[in-house]
Amino acid sequence: MMSFKAGRWLVLAACVATVSVPAMAAETGEPTHAQPVLPTAPLTITGANGVAHVFTVEKAMTPREQQVGEMFRPTLAADSGMIFVWPFPRQSDMWMENTLVPLDIVFIGADNRVSSIVENAVPLSLARISSHGPVRATLELQGGITEKLGIVVGDRVESTALATQPPGK
Repeated sequence: MMSFKAGRWLVLAACVATVSVPAMAAETGEPTHAQPVLPTAPLTITGANGVAHVFTVEKAMTPREQQVGEMFRPTLAADSGMIFVWPFPRQSDMWMENTLVPLDIVFIGADNRVSSIVENAVPLSLARISSHGPVRATLELQGGITEKLGIVVGDRVESTALATQPPGK
C-alpha cells in the first residue's frame, strides 16, 4: 500500500512528465514561430580595398537555433545578420523554408575569408543553397546587401563569434 505522501509525489511526477513531454516536442518538432533574439557579436567584413563593413550578428550555436535561424522574422536590418559557426570546416547546405525575407548567404572558409556568396535567396523556397565545399561558418545577411556594399569572394571576415565553438564540440 502506498502512503498518501508517496502517492502525492507520484501524481506530481506524472504531471511534470506530462507537461515536459509536449514542451520538449515543441523544441524538436517543426518550427512554428520566430525564435527570440540570440546573443550577438560584432562582425567585420573587409575588402581588398581596405573598406570595412560592420554588422551585429546573432550567433546560432545550438542545433535548434540553427534549424530555426531567420524563420518567421518579417525584417532584417541592413547592419544585422545571423552566423552559424560549424565545429569543423564542412559542407554547408541552407534553405529558406519559412523565411519571409530575401537573404544573402555568405560562406566563410577556414581562412576566415568569404569563399562564396548566394545573393537574394528566395523567401520560402525549399531549394538547397550549398557552399559547394567545406566552410567554417555561414553568414546570413539582408538580401542584396553584399552587392550594395561590394562584398566579394576573398574579403576578410573577423568576429569573436568565429572563435566560439558550438556547445558539446
